[in-house]
Amino acid sequence: MMPVDPTLRNLPLREFRPRPSLRVEEQHVARSRFPAIDVHNHLGRWLSEDGAWTSSDVGDLIALMDACNVTSIVNLDGKWGDELEANLDRYDRGHPGRFVTFCHIDWSATSEPDFTDRLVGGLKRSAAAGAKGVKVWKDLGLRIRDHADQLLMPDDDRLSDVWDAAGELGLPILIHVGDPVAFFEAVDGRNERLEELLEHPDWSFSDASFPRFERIMGSLEAIVAAHPWTTFIGAHVGCNAEDLSWVSRMLTAYPNFHVDIAARIAELGRQPRATRRLILEHPDRVCFGTDLFPPSAEIYAIHYRFLETDDEHFPYAVEEIPPQGRWAISGLALPDTVLRKVYHENAARLVPGLA
Repeated sequence: MMPVDPTLRNLPLREFRPRPSLRVEEQHVARSRFPAIDVHNHLGRWLSEDGAWTSSDVGDLIALMDACNVTSIVNLDGKWGDELEANLDRYDRGHPGRFVTFCHIDWSATSEPDFTDRLVGGLKRSAAAGAKGVKVWKDLGLRIRDHADQLLMPDDDRLSDVWDAAGELGLPILIHVGDPVAFFEAVDGRNERLEELLEHPDWSFSDASFPRFERIMGSLEAIVAAHPWTTFIGAHVGCNAEDLSWVSRMLTAYPNFHVDIAARIAELGRQPRATRRLILEHPDRVCFGTDLFPPSAEIYAIHYRFLETDDEHFPYAVEEIPPQGRWAISGLALPDTVLRKVYHENAARLVPGLA
């Protein structure tokens, strides 16, 4: 018997590269079975490190979309004012039907008292310019503060008119509050996202200065319940992919609440039976999205494999070390009637300009 190298007892985790010994079926899906709408992606400039467009050539992007059977992409990077106009010119007006752009809310107005009217006015101007929805990011509830330096939560009474205005304007709100549950837990050897948090320490909200995850989720539920005529799309599986029973309860209780699967197939694919059950129980309420930019054929193929096949134990990412955790996922094998809704019909119904 060959002796084991004693140095392996102290092998750093970052150097551990296990190769699965399983021999499992592999199906590769380059094109979605039905035309797809990517309801959650970022094509603008505000998230890029150098201020460049995340997709440098729109023609190449459309060629990729055609190859992957993606009819349209919802661009969540409109911001407001001149930046909104630049996104609308580049995407919506330049290529009608292939892109729709969502605006943001300019939270800088909260630095002065009585900011509600200014927020509503900005939303109305963005709608008039051509924004087809509103993107609310996780900084609301984690970092945005009012003129008194108090943290502003989504269910703050002063924001009620903003959520109502979106409904009156026919703008769905794609809302991301909080973050993965592990980001609110201690960064130690028991945290399943430790590698990710070591790489991005600013993603940790374990400090007591931040609200607890449960408080943030309660805030989300409060606004969904209080504004039944406003359409909410909860990003990242309702912002709570680790607790699908909570997501299912929300979908059952609130007809105005919907979810996308963007950037969460890692979570969904390690609980495939529960995920399949959730989608089959709420087929009209789940939208396809990736939140991986710039889009690529490899990224879309992984998502299609996850939704369409019953493959087991395959990578959820293209990186050698998967970014969200060292595990593999299994496919859902959704029926065609449900795939049509998830891929296209639900988003086309909810988002103006996609029908």
